[in-house]
Amino acid sequence: MQNLLFYLGFATLMAHELDAMTQAEWRLLFILSRLPDTTASAAFVLLHIPLVAGLLWLTTSEAPWVRQGSRLTVATFLVIHAGLHKRLDHHPLYTFDSDLSLGLIYGGGVLGLLYLGAVFVASRQNPAGAAQEK
Repeated sequence: MQNLLFYLGFATLMAHELDAMTQAEWRLLFILSRLPDTTASAAFVLLHIPLVAGLLWLTTSEAPWVRQGSRLTVATFLVIHAGLHKRLDHHPLYTFDSDLSLGLIYGGGVLGLLYLGAVFVASRQNPAGAAQEK
């Protein structure tokens, strides 16, 4: 169940990043917002290549401590990310108002919380063993 929750959360984040392109999310990001729109949008896309590759590498690592730690980090980020979007929802350049956008953002946050909860429950049931599925 943990794997399913993690992969659904990760997929939701990736789908949100696709949606972020249609919403020009780079206009809300500190460094990219200072660049011309065409430069910022290209940078936004290109920066996702090493970011996603790194996340895939870390979250599927053969080393359990790397895999577990990175998955916990991604799940925590999903929750924080939802909070950041809530904080920005009145910003004049914020356009994530559709049901799709909101579902991806807050659905990812819920999936992150569910994953963290599942890991916590598993660790309480088996404190000496790994609290995470491979």
